[in-house]
Amino acid sequence: MTSEPEGTTPDPETAGEGVADEAVEVPTGEEEVVEEVASDDAPTEPTAEQQLAERTADLQRLQAEYVNYRKRVERDRAQARQQGEAAVLRSLLTVLDDIGRAEQHGELSGGFKAVADALTQALKAHKLEAFGAEGDPFDPRLHEALFAAGESAEVSVTSVGPVVRTGYKVGDEVLRHAQVGVVEPAEGDAPATSAETSDDE
Repeated sequence: MTSEPEGTTPDPETAGEGVADEAVEVPTGEEEVVEEVASDDAPTEPTAEQQLAERTADLQRLQAEYVNYRKRVERDRAQARQQGEAAVLRSLLTVLDDIGRAEQHGELSGGFKAVADALTQALKAHKLEAFGAEGDPFDPRLHEALFAAGESAEVSVTSVGPVVRTGYKVGDEVLRHAQVGVVEPAEGDAPATSAETSDDE
């Protein structure tokens, strides 16, 4: 067995191999994974397009709320105006009753007639409409039956008879029901038609 002669300098390449083996550490990759996970969990700033979309949605929502508010206010104003107008018209119905009675008795003439005509025209401008004429079909939504006025062969359905008090309405709103007598069709006596009359002749 030969030994190296004393004083011999060891080979640098051979001596460095063991040192290099001890100093080198193989990375496990855990630190890099932790850094990547941490970067993924961090909140990201919204893009300009996303911010624009959010602001646009907020503005559209506010605009819709404002439009609904305006509609509600206008509807409430119109309803309040109609209620006030109806109250004024109801207060004038008794005046119209007096004018009607004066006309029936032939007392509507001269200056009184001119005032009555002007009032009637003004009320028509507010869409006040009278109803409840004798011979009209009886409608419980419009007429108040006070008494039975018998039967008649001239009517085929229950109809309005004598009118005690005229009714008034504005559009579909009834301000006052007409008070009337009710005429029923005669049983077994249908009104004669023009064709039957010509055949009898």
